[in-house]
Amino acid sequence: MSDGETLVFEAVLWRWTPQPPAKASWYFVTLTGDAADLVRMRSFERRAAGQSRGFGSVPVRATIGGSDFATSLFPHRESDGYLLPIKAEVRRREDIGEGDEVRVTLWL
Repeated sequence: MSDGETLVFEAVLWRWTPQPPAKASWYFVTLTGDAADLVRMRSFERRAAGQSRGFGSVPVRATIGGSDFATSLFPHRESDGYLLPIKAEVRRREDIGEGDEVRVTLWL
């Protein structure tokens, strides 16, 4: 876990499939509202300090259930928020699937 700020939120797990359809899909939860505003502010501070990452991504640690993992949030123009990718290993371990509401803890 990180010593940074902590965010806790609930969101629905959803699947994105590229067009044309491919063999693999990506699964995400979307972070919006005040929590997304906080991430945006922290991201701006990192860029100002020369610590930016590709695609505007923000490195985080996340926990869903008993699964703790390192990943990145990615800006999501459609929701004005961020997308948190949920790896297959986490989905299997926590027995979650598309349409399930999940509780996520993030450390920025």
